[in-house]
Amino acid sequence: MARTALLICDLQNDFLHPDGAYGRAGQSAPEIAAVPARVKPLADLIRAKGGWIVSTHFTLVPGRGGEPFISDHLKTLRPFLKKGDFVPGSWGHDIVGALQPIDMKVEKVAYSAFYMSRLEWVLRKAGVDHLMVSGIVTNGGVASTVRDAHVRDFHVTVIEDGCAAFSAGVHAEAIAGLKPVARIATVAELMKEIGA
Repeated sequence: MARTALLICDLQNDFLHPDGAYGRAGQSAPEIAAVPARVKPLADLIRAKGGWIVSTHFTLVPGRGGEPFISDHLKTLRPFLKKGDFVPGSWGHDIVGALQPIDMKVEKVAYSAFYMSRLEWVLRKAGVDHLMVSGIVTNGGVASTVRDAHVRDFHVTVIEDGCAAFSAGVHAEAIAGLKPVARIATVAELMKEIGA
């Protein structure tokens, strides 16, 4: 397990908590809200067996006066995002409390957690070559990160019930689309394998 990391994509307060940026905007889904509790026992087991717990954190980098740098397409898609949302070091930027503690936290500015980040560097330094991926959203940050991990020669397992999208149908389509580049497994399956 020392070469394995549970990679938790974007399970942040600003995405999941009712007081976070998405919650205040009414942008939530029960499938997404259920992910942290479902993944927690697996995270605890991986940690106990010597694996790494790594989280990625979607980040709105503050510019002059604290106004965030937001790409035009994101402004159009998410007009509710504003100053103070997803700020590095803030409560909203942090991973939800249920999944603490984390061994390594990596800021990201795009769908893929590898794009312009230090994720690959810290994983290589830690000796990690196998990623078990959980998080949101399956068709966005998860899929982009998994595909990037694949081309970087990481062995990837996508935790099917450890990921979620804003609809079950979109989630299922994204999981099906990842089968050529990753193993697909459930929390229960992985718990059984790791615990054995």
